[in-house]
Amino acid sequence: MIFKRLALAAFCTVLGFSVMNAQLAPPVYSSADIYMQLKKLNVLGSVLYIAAHPDDENNGFLPYLAKEKLYRTGYMSLTRGDGGQNLIGSEQGIELGMIRTQELLAARRIDGAEQYFSRAYEFGFSKNADEALRIWDRQKVLSDVVWMIRKFQPDIIITRFPGDARAGHGHHAASSIIAQEAFTAAADPNKFPEQFQYGVKPWQAKRILWNGFNFGGNNNTPGGPGIFQMEVNILNPLIGKSYGEIGGEARTMHKSQGEGRPRRRGPITESFQTLNGEAPKTDLMDGIVTDWSRIPGADGIQGRINTITNAFRLDQPQASVPALIDLYRAIKALPAGNWRDQKLAETQQLIEACAGFFAEATTSQENVVQGDTLRVSFFFNERYKIDAGLKHIRLENFDSSLNTPLPQNANVTINKILPVPADKKISQPYWLVYPQQESMFDVRDQMLIGKAENDPSFEAIYTVNLGGEDFTIRRPVYYKFVDPAKGELYEPLPVLPRAEANFTKENFISLNGAPVRVTTRVKTNSRSAQNISYMLGPTQKFQTHDSKTTEGDMDRDVMHVYEPVAKMDNYREEVSLTPATPDVYLGSTRTISYDHIPTITYFAPAKANLVKLNIKTVGKRIGFIPGAGDKMPQALEQLGYEVKILKEEDLNTANLAQYDAIITGVRAYNIFEYLTNKNDVLSKYVENGGNLIVQYLKSNQVGLKRVKVGPYPFSVNAGSRVTEENAKVEFLLPQHPVLNYPNKITDQDFEGWVQERSTYQAENVDPHFEAPFSMNDTGEKPANGSLITAKYGKGVFTYVSLVLFRQLPAGVPGAYRLLANIIALSKSK
Repeated sequence: MIFKRLALAAFCTVLGFSVMNAQLAPPVYSSADIYMQLKKLNVLGSVLYIAAHPDDENNGFLPYLAKEKLYRTGYMSLTRGDGGQNLIGSEQGIELGMIRTQELLAARRIDGAEQYFSRAYEFGFSKNADEALRIWDRQKVLSDVVWMIRKFQPDIIITRFPGDARAGHGHHAASSIIAQEAFTAAADPNKFPEQFQYGVKPWQAKRILWNGFNFGGNNNTPGGPGIFQMEVNILNPLIGKSYGEIGGEARTMHKSQGEGRPRRRGPITESFQTLNGEAPKTDLMDGIVTDWSRIPGADGIQGRINTITNAFRLDQPQASVPALIDLYRAIKALPAGNWRDQKLAETQQLIEACAGFFAEATTSQENVVQGDTLRVSFFFNERYKIDAGLKHIRLENFDSSLNTPLPQNANVTINKILPVPADKKISQPYWLVYPQQESMFDVRDQMLIGKAENDPSFEAIYTVNLGGEDFTIRRPVYYKFVDPAKGELYEPLPVLPRAEANFTKENFISLNGAPVRVTTRVKTNSRSAQNISYMLGPTQKFQTHDSKTTEGDMDRDVMHVYEPVAKMDNYREEVSLTPATPDVYLGSTRTISYDHIPTITYFAPAKANLVKLNIKTVGKRIGFIPGAGDKMPQALEQLGYEVKILKEEDLNTANLAQYDAIITGVRAYNIFEYLTNKNDVLSKYVENGGNLIVQYLKSNQVGLKRVKVGPYPFSVNAGSRVTEENAKVEFLLPQHPVLNYPNKITDQDFEGWVQERSTYQAENVDPHFEAPFSMNDTGEKPANGSLITAKYGKGVFTYVSLVLFRQLPAGVPGAYRLLANIIALSKSK
């Protein structure tokens, strides 16, 4: 059972059908797909590729392994990419990690590999492996990789990075160090012996290699004696694409990182350096048996598969069903084991595909609620003339024996309304069920570790007889609907709590000691939910005279008034909710929806920040130009500013004159070419007395075109950043207005920052600029490019690489005060 779901997932990803819409859908296989999988049945080799993040994988090499060499191929990313930046929306942290998880799965559906993770949280850019391994729980991460090696049983392991500074990122180097340690530890019965009770055993891969890379400004391709090289960009005639083309399509799924890539054609050479084990000489699999002779008692299986493959008819795949059923029975008779179980599942899937058998389980409900009902439709169609019959259906507490024939190309539908158990688990991603511990997710079920996502909330289990053999066929229950523009769509079916309560905002701000109105919201998802009540958690720095127990009605907001009581100027305190009745879930349903991935549902915990700010603001009207997604407009409104979202057509001299400041979102200049084209207009706005505030750019270049930003030149260095969130900040210009007007900025304003200080700092700045701050990570030289500002005409231009986009949602008081001062620069004397 430990390998069964992995085997099924492997088959569904390896068949090479074109998937440019990476939404969920029942797999459909062409005869070319089936033929490729028949050839794969005779290949018993496996590769596990290990790196640190989503997008670290070699997207041109994975499809070569999976679709050319036909190896079982997995990619293990230590993290889900939670700490990165988001090019397509405002999601950060765990929400961004969920997006990138689904982007990786979308890429795997294209390149044919499988996807795995450790429990490590991506806490942001790290400059060395020692820091990464210190912040992560090194032993837990090592345990996770050992677990996956023992479970996957790869013949070879490949790392994307070397374990030193050449990796260019502390997480990158750490992933290589951990992989090399796991290579040895996985074979040691004394390392993590608690894993053996879950069905794994020690496993020694033949070798571990480093696959060189050339991206991100780093060209680290191994060379010299002992380096193994191979050409991988081969045209696959069954797919009609080369692996560079497939890799371009797969990498383009990383849309939240702006990783759209071309379909590459022409030679691509991959280089490998052996890190441990016997080095390959002629092939990556040198010295490894990759056929059926590696399984005792499997004599004759290889020949049977060759016979079936040679006799396969593209125009009549159903003709192969009898021989495949005989093969299935022969494999089933072998002793259970990793490869036997893998190939048995692949053979069953081939039988289903060759027989033209289609089955699904769907509902017209977008979600279901604990204790309510599920309307489900079981659908079957046997499209070829195969002796087929439906014998059994099981789903949750529904269990029915049948004897229903499945005539050729006849639709058979069985509709049921089933009760949903009151204790059915809600659809919280498994790594978020328990609170995060520092930079590790808390996963307490060993069998979940490594999995990319939850199992389906509901799974229909069918017993179907095809050609005289009974098969157990599993289908997830999907929400199925037809969109007028997109056509037939399938989405995951989430389970919701009967009722939920949460705060309506992330941050509630007390301005200058005034009471703050905190709102909570009750939402009932079921009419049967009753006596919904909850309590406000205790606070030390704020007090409320409201009743601690609150009863809620459907979709009702409840107001609570808090007063700051601590004798401090600026601070924040987290407040939470606690249950008073069992029917209420303390959290709220959140959905994340993008066209390139399935809809994500999770449940945000019931907590918020209470923030006391002693703050003055100057100016009233702010024009905001959205970028890659941040929550600054909401923060501005909480400070009392009027915010207008600006579009390209709004950027003209007459219209801009009404605003006290124009602020651009993060990476806006890298996303919108019109900002470069409108640079003269924006500079004129500054010259006339305006205040233009530009949040960080990733680069001064977009393709071959240079970004024009501001009235004076400066460059942006992607490698210049301060990743230590508590790094000392030096005030180089203590009398500068940004430090004094209208709020006096002190060291306290840089306390409590999260993840990092500054990213993509300015360098090579024009002499007109002033740089009020200096900061650096431990052991590095001070840098003063985190904020640069210059007067131009009657106004002011400011470039800000301080990560305000992270600090404001986190309720960091100093970030609000500093932002108010930046906005006031054009009004200062």
